[in-house]
Amino acid sequence: MSRHRVVIIGGGFAGLSAVKALANAPVDVLLLNRENYYTSSPLLHQVATGELEPELIAYPIRSMLRHIKNVQFITANVKQVNVSSQCIQTHKYVIPYDFLIIAAGSDSKNVGIPGAIEYTFPLKKLEQAVNLRNQIIHCLEQAVLEVNPSLRQQLLTFTIVGGGATGVELAASLTEMIVALVKDYPTLDFSEVRVVLLQAGDSLVPQMSRRLRMYVRLRLEKMGVQVILRSRVRQVTSEAVYLQDSRVIPTKTTIWTGGVTGNPLARTWGLPLARDGRVIVLPTLQAPKHPQVYVVGDLASLPGMPMLAPVAIQQGEMAARNILRQIQHQELLPMHYQHMGNMIILGRYDAVLDLGKLKITGVTAWLIWLAVHLLILPGFRNRLLVLMNWLWGCLFGECLVRLVLPLPSVNKLPIRRKKMQVMGYIYPKSRSRFTTLRIHGHTDMDSQENY
Repeated sequence: MSRHRVVIIGGGFAGLSAVKALANAPVDVLLLNRENYYTSSPLLHQVATGELEPELIAYPIRSMLRHIKNVQFITANVKQVNVSSQCIQTHKYVIPYDFLIIAAGSDSKNVGIPGAIEYTFPLKKLEQAVNLRNQIIHCLEQAVLEVNPSLRQQLLTFTIVGGGATGVELAASLTEMIVALVKDYPTLDFSEVRVVLLQAGDSLVPQMSRRLRMYVRLRLEKMGVQVILRSRVRQVTSEAVYLQDSRVIPTKTTIWTGGVTGNPLARTWGLPLARDGRVIVLPTLQAPKHPQVYVVGDLASLPGMPMLAPVAIQQGEMAARNILRQIQHQELLPMHYQHMGNMIILGRYDAVLDLGKLKITGVTAWLIWLAVHLLILPGFRNRLLVLMNWLWGCLFGECLVRLVLPLPSVNKLPIRRKKMQVMGYIYPKSRSRFTTLRIHGHTDMDSQENY
């Protein structure tokens, strides 16, 4: 009897959690991801503000899976998921599956606001963090040469849209970055630098208690961040941010952290979607009418499940367990999220930790934040180097990464008509392997930025 084939789309928290739960189980697993590395996304803001080198928060997926015998990995861009015929179309292959776990993640929620897509800097991927760091330092370099006061102020104004955890952490880290760079730009008046944090609601980090929300706001304002509440963005251009109350913030750098939506590719996969673009799932994490398809992580829409890393990890594990139970014809288990608490870092020596009845602020919360995020980093070398960077920053207050580096570009070849291949499976006793079988037919292989 052949072993069941489980395909997992996405190598983030949810996808890798599912892989680990299926390790050495009597199934063959294929993991698909756009990049060949895993990114510790909670540390992206520290890459964007020069505290960490980008390679320190990334780790090769193949190295993470090398000791798991029943798992294979392919770097691939998923173009289409056909749930009726149970196959996945990538840029080159058609991959059949018996069970599918979709952990394709989320995207920035800025659709519908003129200019938001074109003129804002998102912070969801590693290359976006590097791009944002380039922009920040480039603006400082240009401000040194700018003689027009209004244009110089525009270059030195950094606007963050969204007062959730990411926006708050980025605002605090960006403020410390500016302070650390003062000695590198002796001719620049750093009193002109503005870090503006816009929040549409009545308070920052609404998921936390009222006392901690007030603490976060007072801490940011003490650091010099200009917090503007009840400020909805009407339009974004390359020169300014326009608010619905007619206020205008001249700025060359607008960073978007104002919420997320489901991966837009899911709209073409024939799955039921909620208003925010996430896939509606059953309590068992299955897609309705498609019991072989599980959706987890930020893409899954289930009441009471926030878009957080702990939720994604637990959902990945639960989807894997339910697949094994489904194979054994056992009753499937509903997903129950065990809340692990919320934590936000507010620069060096300060953070907030909300564990329900237990609420911690200051240095103690900061140390807990550092310890937790060191533990979730894969690789001993990465943990050691990140710890050294943090210690160096604390001791000397320096911004370690101050380079404006060009982002790698990919040479785009002309679109050609290629034969589609079917990814078949050959399972020797020692280790599962994959081979390709050509089939007749042609397709236009359009380049897409997807999983």
